[in-house]
Amino acid sequence: MTLSGELTSDPLIVTLEMDPATFVRFDGLRRRHFPEALNHLPAHVTLFHHLPGGDEQDIAATLAELTAVEEPVMVEVTGLRFLGRGVAFTLASEPLASIRNSIARRYENLLTAQDRQGWRPHVTVQNKVSPEVARNLQHALELDFKPFSFTAAGLLLWRYLGGPWQQRGRYAFGLVR
Repeated sequence: MTLSGELTSDPLIVTLEMDPATFVRFDGLRRRHFPEALNHLPAHVTLFHHLPGGDEQDIAATLAELTAVEEPVMVEVTGLRFLGRGVAFTLASEPLASIRNSIARRYENLLTAQDRQGWRPHVTVQNKVSPEVARNLQHALELDFKPFSFTAAGLLLWRYLGGPWQQRGRYAFGLVR
């Protein structure tokens, strides 16, 4: 499929699939600390915020191709980040950064400014609160925080629907040995 360059209709989002225990941990924190009326999504790690919706077939093929030859990826949870009006856990993974860079190179002419800027992987567990509430949560979470790692099983493709997301595909790491 030829890339259309269409960036305006129902964009696509690419996220990381966390292992079940890590997902439950982060999603529980998000459900407790994200304002309920504004929390339309489960916990997630966004690799791309806005890929062209008209190129879903091509993007899906790219994700399938790249993930099939990769082993499940280890991701380090390195700390907490104050977001001004929220809190996120910071992540680090060279293999994941390499996969993201491969996708970015393929779609570099179609990336939005947000997806072209430096990628700082994280899981947001609170947003859209007052800075004081956010700072209090950050301090509370830092009291017990110890760095840990988790295994990422693959990538997920979503269609943005003006708030909620619709899952469009799951691409597991390591299907080709």
